[in-house]
Amino acid sequence: MAQQVNRVPKRILVSLLESLSAGVVPRMGAPYVAIGREGEVSSILDSLENVSEGGSFMKLVIGRYGSGKSFLMQLVKGYAVEKNYVCCDADLSPERRLYGSKGNGLATYRELIKNMCTKTSPEGGALQSLIAKWISNIQSETAMAGYRAGSEEFDREVEKRIFEVTREAESHVGGFDFAYVVNTYYKATKCNDDGLKGCALRWLRGEYLTKSEAKKELNVYSVINDENWYDYIKLLAFFVRRIGYKGFVVFIDECVNLYKITNRVSREANYEKLLSMFNDTLQGNSKGLGIILGGTPMFLEDRRRGLYSYEALKSRLEDGKYADMGYKNLMGPVIRLERLDDNELYALVTRVKNLHGMNYNWEVPVSDVQTAEFLKDSLGRAGAGTMITPREIIRDFLQVLNILYQNPNAKFEDIVKVKISEDRKESNENDIADIEF
Repeated sequence: MAQQVNRVPKRILVSLLESLSAGVVPRMGAPYVAIGREGEVSSILDSLENVSEGGSFMKLVIGRYGSGKSFLMQLVKGYAVEKNYVCCDADLSPERRLYGSKGNGLATYRELIKNMCTKTSPEGGALQSLIAKWISNIQSETAMAGYRAGSEEFDREVEKRIFEVTREAESHVGGFDFAYVVNTYYKATKCNDDGLKGCALRWLRGEYLTKSEAKKELNVYSVINDENWYDYIKLLAFFVRRIGYKGFVVFIDECVNLYKITNRVSREANYEKLLSMFNDTLQGNSKGLGIILGGTPMFLEDRRRGLYSYEALKSRLEDGKYADMGYKNLMGPVIRLERLDDNELYALVTRVKNLHGMNYNWEVPVSDVQTAEFLKDSLGRAGAGTMITPREIIRDFLQVLNILYQNPNAKFEDIVKVKISEDRKESNENDIADIEF
């Protein structure tokens, strides 16, 4: 039988079921419905360990719509945050790209920073708390070293320790202005100048559009823009490791939007940016940075508009001659998601059934045999063996459960339109008994 689901906090449970019912990947609570993908998760977590040692990596998670690539990315993000990594994520769109001359790249940077999360700020918006916590830790360490809080010696020692970190950032591209802004934030904190603190955060979030505006308010001569936003991602990777985190992990989903760019020059400019990111991470030029991209097989393999249309990327990402030998290889830059097997799908819908019962505090009137019959019916449709996705199965199953909950007189067989004979019932019971969770 399916394992019992541990008690889930109500606010997470409600959000989780609402997301799954709408076919949307939940931003919180993914581990509560995680079934399968152990190999994929393990491979990425191994790469994260390399990041904690100062290494870097890029992975492309490739799968059809609804196959679970976005879910896998959210799952890994949750694990990474728990392991003391700083994470941020963004979905690409027509307005958000890796490169663009009209603010498209900057829009991606802003979205990433908006969604920055840490263990203490798991829901995003962690930039300010991350810097404030670092400054607070330095003040505590200085006080423990024997300096009296509030004295001139204390303030000088705190400034010295902050300067030691920010000075190291000056050796990176854009590091001088980055260090100046972080130092300005500390000075504003010390003087209780909320306006100046806000200006420093605006600059770090990429919200200044012109150099003249930044110079007027902060005395900084540059701004984060389409051309340099990735340099500041690398700077943040250095900074977060320097202040005590294991590394910086960037999740960029819906990369199929790059494939959809109709202008060839613009599309190839984005692929050139992706190539630069790929080379940086695999050549060790972006220490402490992990990048995980999510996209469809078409985005990767289409030789007219996909990544394979760009020869430098094709030569790096294309499968080798031993890829078709029937073995799974998860150590390369491309992770291809295969369909969950039937046992995993059964465990998944059973987990969802338990969560539904927990949320509405009711005994779900769907037996294990009926759950198996629902799955057989879903997989029995023409082409479903290869085309149906976990998203479709979960969405349909939750629709059945919602109808049953709202209509106490309704019966499972009337909704799903299947009749379970005694022979099939006995067969299903035997199948369920063989399933291991």
